[in-house]
Amino acid sequence: MGKFVVKTRKNGDFQFDLKATNGQVILSSQGYKSKKSCLNGIESVKRNSQVDARFERLTAKDGSPYFNLKATNGQVIGSSEMYSSVAAMENGIASVAKNAPEANVEDTTL
Repeated sequence: MGKFVVKTRKNGDFQFDLKATNGQVILSSQGYKSKKSCLNGIESVKRNSQVDARFERLTAKDGSPYFNLKATNGQVIGSSEMYSSVAAMENGIASVAKNAPEANVEDTTL
């Protein structure tokens, strides 16, 4: 089972990473000023990851595919790494959809 890891950035903001069962980061959040907002972001990922249309498939300037997961209001709640192929990106999307709903939260800020 995957897990969300909550951590603190150097600037004091909170961030989460969704890690797959193998420990690889498959989605990273923006920075949040409060831990409560960060935890709300995790709940949003759990819900929105089940709707394929919420995954925005993009291509970086160097041609690398990646994706953003958006909330119902259109705000980006998580971004992927850069992938080597569209197929690899689609596997990443499938992994987020599979892992996010049941993922536990590990808080490393305590």
